[in-house]
Amino acid sequence: MNRIKAKEILEARNQGLSMNEIAKTLHVSKHSVSTVCSRATAKGLTQQRLEAMSDTEIYTLLFPEKEASNVIYAEVDYEYVTAELKRTGVTMKLLHEEYTDKCRADGTVPVGYTKFCTDYKIWRDSRDYSDRVIHKPGVTIEVDWAGPTMSYVDRQSKQEVPVYLFVACLPYSQYTYVEACPDMKQSTWIRCNVHMLKYIKGVPLRIRCDNLKTGVITHPREGEIVLNDQ
Repeated sequence: MNRIKAKEILEARNQGLSMNEIAKTLHVSKHSVSTVCSRATAKGLTQQRLEAMSDTEIYTLLFPEKEASNVIYAEVDYEYVTAELKRTGVTMKLLHEEYTDKCRADGTVPVGYTKFCTDYKIWRDSRDYSDRVIHKPGVTIEVDWAGPTMSYVDRQSKQEVPVYLFVACLPYSQYTYVEACPDMKQSTWIRCNVHMLKYIKGVPLRIRCDNLKTGVITHPREGEIVLNDQ
């Protein structure tokens, strides 16, 4: 990056050169000369201080906002981020917090959350890791048991009760239905699907599930998978 020649400009000014002469001699714009001089005056930068300071110190003093943008941030391991995102419950927010904690321990500067996510998208796009899937409205709804087992505390017994999440989503609109269930039995699965269809007030052409254990009777190493026809 080309920095403004702040120290040279101020030294030329102290030698009595005019703004036009400084701009012509140092090959900088008159605006740059004016900005440096006005900021030096506002900071109370005397000739004695000027002589004792380096070019970098003077530039940082006069243009702290530009120098801050030159901070070298700790590199993000986006291969690791990609692998971790495949794990249940892992989010970009959690990974950024982990990255930030590591930077603090190492004494390095972490990037902010927005840049963390934006740079990851650019990184993925450059490697063709993503593929665009075209969805049509109302054609398919995707259903599954999703996420880690959750729980709530029964007010009367004070016992922790596990619950399983049934999740359905229309991929075109991202319209979503979620229901907490006491188990993942077949009867519960069917009941959730009925509730889901009532909730969306319609029936799509296809209800698609992904490796659903409730819908598989047997999955042998050899031969055909036997699915639940109900």
